[in-house]
Amino acid sequence: MMMAILPVWCYHHPQNMPKNSEIKFNQSLMWFRRDLRVDDNAALFHALEQSQKVFCVFIFDKPILDKLPTHDRRVEFIHASLIELDQKLRQLGGALIVRHAVASDEIPKLAAELNVDAVFVNHDYEPDAIQRDQKVTQHLLSQNKAFLHFKDQVIFEKDEVLTQFGQPYSVFTPYKNAWLKKLSLAPEDYLRAFSIEERQKHLAQSTPTIQGAMPSLEDLGFQPTGLLLQAGTSGAESLLDRFKSRIKRYADTRNFPSIKGTSYLSIHLRFGTLSVRSLARLGFHESIVGASNGASLWLSELIWRDFYFMILYHHPHVVERAFKPDYDRIAWEQGPTAEAYFAAWCEARTGYPLVDAAMMQLNQSGYMHNRLRMVTACFLIKDLGIDWRWGERYFAEKLNDFDLSANNGGWQWAASSGCDAQPYFRIFNPVMQSEKFDAEGKFIRQYLPQLAKLSNRDIHAPWTASPIALQGAGVTIGKNYPEPIVQHDVARQRTLERYAVVKKST
Repeated sequence: MMMAILPVWCYHHPQNMPKNSEIKFNQSLMWFRRDLRVDDNAALFHALEQSQKVFCVFIFDKPILDKLPTHDRRVEFIHASLIELDQKLRQLGGALIVRHAVASDEIPKLAAELNVDAVFVNHDYEPDAIQRDQKVTQHLLSQNKAFLHFKDQVIFEKDEVLTQFGQPYSVFTPYKNAWLKKLSLAPEDYLRAFSIEERQKHLAQSTPTIQGAMPSLEDLGFQPTGLLLQAGTSGAESLLDRFKSRIKRYADTRNFPSIKGTSYLSIHLRFGTLSVRSLARLGFHESIVGASNGASLWLSELIWRDFYFMILYHHPHVVERAFKPDYDRIAWEQGPTAEAYFAAWCEARTGYPLVDAAMMQLNQSGYMHNRLRMVTACFLIKDLGIDWRWGERYFAEKLNDFDLSANNGGWQWAASSGCDAQPYFRIFNPVMQSEKFDAEGKFIRQYLPQLAKLSNRDIHAPWTASPIALQGAGVTIGKNYPEPIVQHDVARQRTLERYAVVKKST
């Protein structure tokens, strides 16, 4: 029986929670989603604080999984992370229930089966997730059960950072300044770590009938991918420990794909195997106390992440349409030409080595360096004239760290159709980008070994190399490496003409 009823969709700002909240529920259910960890998990903390007993569950949601290919690295990453999460919960006296079902149906069903009084979750800001949660809300409401949401995957969300006129920001720099100003007023509140050390005794160990066995990948309809990623919290902590030693050099190294300059933590942020607050604490401390430009820039990347979540929440139309409506008037390439261009881009056959090497990296590993995401996106849109939504969908299928808000924001930035986007007349030259960010061709050689013997000068634009140089390197343009699919200067002019329909609105 419920000891007290809280409103459905009840939400608490962490800094406003009393330090010693009284127990409100006999039994509750913690529903893990994008937060596959025990440490510093807002919803888990509040569930344990407000409940006598807390069951834990993860649902492999069929509507999501049914759309994925059978060899999907992300599903394998989640599966491996869940095994570790279950082990951690068992060490603390609990366990993880794992089901393969339609989440919007299964959560209310399990809540009734366990006779819980409340379900605790962390916020999800994607339109489909919001609709799913609204459906769960109605089911739970009919059972007289509470559904409590908490902020966890961002530092500031929804309406927490607004302009002086009370409107959402649409330009990053003023948003960043307001974000930093708000954080600096109470960093100990906003970056608070949620420790369950004194509350873990409230974890419930489910019965074998309820628990069941952890489904295998095969049970879920998937096959092993030879995952090379370090999954779970242990994998995240290992990467973070290594990044700490090079965070001060981040500003100098982050743009060069052949250098280990980034944190490689994006997939762990995506699935919540570590807390964004822990990363923001590191960035904030190192930038303030350590006066590190690298840490400041890295913190800015975390702010971009919050920014795109905010944009998606306030402007869900960006999932299908341009943030700037006028940009939906652009006439993209259509028909066989568009299909051929897109296939060449996907299959790393554009004839531009940096673009092709980046696409090879994505196709082989599910990872792409951030600088290369910008280069490949700009090439598809502004050299090939392909609708940005085609590329967005391809990245969504391939990226291990795919996150709707950031992926959409990045593609709309490249298309100049998004908030605070790259001006349409600034068009990346793929050869110059290659010469600048892979000057010695190390990255290109790693993914395009057929070009390995070209000189550092010729490797960026092989079609310009002399016949003798090509012969000596064993390269035959049009045979073992393609001719450029377009000429950049010509393509650039076409893009300017294409974007003329929005010129007056910019």
